[in-house]
Amino acid sequence: MILLYSINLNCSYSLVGFYMESIFKSPLCFIFSNVWEPCHLISELVYFPIILSCLIFLPRLKRSHLSGDFNCFPKMLPSQTYVNISFFQPHAFLMIGIPGHEAVHGWISIPFSSMYTVALTGNCLILLAVRKTPSLHQPMYYFLSMLALTDVGLTLSTLPTTLAVLWFDHRLIGFNACLVQMFFLHSFSVVESSVLLAMSFDRFVAISNPLRYATVLTNNVIIRIGIAIVARATVSLFPGPFLLKRLNFCPGKILLSHSFCFHADVMKRACADITVNILYGLYVVLSTVGVDSLLIFLSYTLILHTVMGLASPRERVRALNTCVSHILAVLIFYIPVIGVSMIHRFGRHLPHIVHALIAYVYLVVPPVLNPIIYSVKSKPIREAMLRLLREKRQG
Repeated sequence: MILLYSINLNCSYSLVGFYMESIFKSPLCFIFSNVWEPCHLISELVYFPIILSCLIFLPRLKRSHLSGDFNCFPKMLPSQTYVNISFFQPHAFLMIGIPGHEAVHGWISIPFSSMYTVALTGNCLILLAVRKTPSLHQPMYYFLSMLALTDVGLTLSTLPTTLAVLWFDHRLIGFNACLVQMFFLHSFSVVESSVLLAMSFDRFVAISNPLRYATVLTNNVIIRIGIAIVARATVSLFPGPFLLKRLNFCPGKILLSHSFCFHADVMKRACADITVNILYGLYVVLSTVGVDSLLIFLSYTLILHTVMGLASPRERVRALNTCVSHILAVLIFYIPVIGVSMIHRFGRHLPHIVHALIAYVYLVVPPVLNPIIYSVKSKPIREAMLRLLREKRQG
């Protein structure tokens, strides 16, 4: 407080001196100064109220209003002020729905609402069906429950902001809220990739060594796999928000490319060097989705080798038929993931609507199609879901 008043006092005297030199040190005052001593007394009396006024009102002036001799303010302010001015983080980002189609967002929200409803209803039905049907308490359906639970989480990560933009044109999302959404969105994506890898391992064990299937994939092993999947996603994505919080953002670059927060999208709004963020994002993609896709491909190579060794064509078809649902789920997930990664890195010249549509396909379509695929291709799941619906209707 004392420092602040001393700064104001010094600046006040500088400002007052600027004016007083033109008034009391004029030639007329100089001539009579040796004759009329009260001239100095008058100057002191005039200085006092002006200094008092400066002490009261100068702190309220903006620095941009000061120039010339008034630069004593920036010279005497502490160095922390420069740090706060040079480092900027937006209070909120501005999201966007479907670029160029803002006028029809109300109509576009109808298919989006329908897809979100199907995704949540279908995956919740799978979870209830596996839980309430003792015959489905098997490793294959436990992994399917993990996939359904992940799809529910992925859907809930994007649903609030997407529908807020489409329904109410509420486009603002706080900076910290954006980082939280980004963490969960990418975490559930990594979890889904890991679950698909675990399901491919399940299919490999079931086809290559069916007699030891129940002894290899026990309940304890499945629980450990689930814990490892969650821990892997958490450890991989935990540094992301902190690497973004250290960046200096541009005040005028707060418009995102989607109605949710992507790491690649948010980091491009920074005015600082983002090399570390780019390398981190590349590492996460390669160490999770990249490794998982290679291991899934290896698993199906071994599965095909095992199936081709079967003598009966009917047994070959039957063995491969158990993998069809999982193969479709893998394709539905990995093709949009590859598309999103390529577009964010090499498709900067493409229209914004292409970026938006690919992102929506990546985040919305898999949770919608997975329960449909498994309910159609898996007879036990379909019957259990229909039984639940009948019980609900009767009750």
